[in-house]
Amino acid sequence: METEFTPWLSLAGGVLIGLSAILLMALNGRIAGMTGIMTGIIPPFSADWPWRIAFLAGAIVAPILYLAAGGEIAYAVPVSLPLLALGGLIVGVGVYFGAGCTSGHGVCGMARFSPRSIAATVTFMIATGITVYVVRHIAGA
Repeated sequence: METEFTPWLSLAGGVLIGLSAILLMALNGRIAGMTGIMTGIIPPFSADWPWRIAFLAGAIVAPILYLAAGGEIAYAVPVSLPLLALGGLIVGVGVYFGAGCTSGHGVCGMARFSPRSIAATVTFMIATGITVYVVRHIAGA
């Protein structure tokens, strides 16, 4: 599978992710980890659920607005739905045992020089590299 590298769109996306993380930390004192944000809207609701809903709504609405403005999102899923579900389950288990997700550890934790987040992000990256190698070169998907 070949992907199209889009440096300007990638830079803009990274800046927006960083800006949202900075604003959430500055205005609410909270880490922008998607898993932690989502758990606060699952009953029993967290007392601070309104900002959580707004943050998640922005993550959903932003790509829709981008598409409505004429943008294009190219993606391909090289595996079947059952393998996708299995991958989601494995990620969920990893998030639970890793005490956070890639956004919490990789974006916010590393920016704060958290040793735990640095270790978690290194683990994510190694596991990702191994998974891509296995899926593309051994399993042939």
